[in-house]
Amino acid sequence: VQLQASGGGLAQAGGSLRLSCAASGSIFISINTVGWYRQVPGKERELVASITSGGATNYADSVKGRFTISRDNAKNTQYLQMNSLKPEDTAVYYCYLHTVYGMDYWGKGTLVTVSS
Repeated sequence: VQLQASGGGLAQAGGSLRLSCAASGSIFISINTVGWYRQVPGKERELVASITSGGATNYADSVKGRFTISRDNAKNTQYLQMNSLKPEDTAVYYCYLHTVYGMDYWGKGTLVTVSS
């Protein structure tokens, strides 16, 4: 199983970025929970957003109203649309997949830098 994240980069405060995470290797995001964490050096990894197989979403309070998680089951890909970016959103973002059997898979991080 591989999760390939992309879409990170540099944005100005108030701008937008969209992260993508494509799953491959005989696993289907449609029946699993997927989401995004982020980590700043020296701090713990924190949950940003998640979406269950049933479509229920969960967001960190710090991103509610600004970030939207979604997925395209046909493409086996999840997305994180990030709007109204703030400098404090600067972090390495990691996508993950949590299976119904309790296994977790992680993608390599993608760096998001928001300048003020």
